[in-house]
Amino acid sequence: MGWAIIAVMALAAAAALWKFGRMPRGSMELLGAALFLGLAGYAWQGSPTRAGSPTPPKVAARQPDTATADERAKMFPEVGGDAMVLEAAQNLHDQGLDAYAIATLKAGLNKNPRSADLWVGLGNALVVYADGQMSPAAKLAFDRAGQIQPDHPGPPFFLGLAFAQAGQLDQAEAVWRGLLDRSPADAPWRADVEQRLAQLDMMRAQMGMGAR
Repeated sequence: MGWAIIAVMALAAAAALWKFGRMPRGSMELLGAALFLGLAGYAWQGSPTRAGSPTPPKVAARQPDTATADERAKMFPEVGGDAMVLEAAQNLHDQGLDAYAIATLKAGLNKNPRSADLWVGLGNALVVYADGQMSPAAKLAFDRAGQIQPDHPGPPFFLGLAFAQAGQLDQAEAVWRGLLDRSPADAPWRADVEQRLAQLDMMRAQMGMGAR
């Protein structure tokens, strides 16, 4: 069937060129030679009898989450413009569109550059985009959030989480212990931070590093 289709297409091309191409005399021999070479090349490299196998569309690769969605309700407001931006960015991440999530957060920061919540969100999104690694841009975003609201638990908490996910356990411990030292005794996030510090010790034990 494949050969028949190729032959029909070749004859149709030759007829169209002969009728509408206004080719000078003697050029039909060159046209025939060109079509013959094309058919010969197809016979050499083509596979007309093989079943088709169209390439499937690429699926957006979903990258690891940084637990932002699970922890955000404990430290960030769940209403307001910043919350809507964070939610939109999280929805994009869930679809594997992390570059668009970053763009959404940057657009929100253009409107509200002194939002610690959005700077934290951007830091998390940059860590996700870097496959869980702490990039200089992500660290800068967390630091910016801490400068805007030094008493906000979000920047150090998520900075420590990013360090832990990147395997930088000492840095994660230093950040989280610093957060505990300056947190009130009844702070709702204390238990979570203490639990994560205990998890760091377990990770070190599994890695043969020993607790510090």
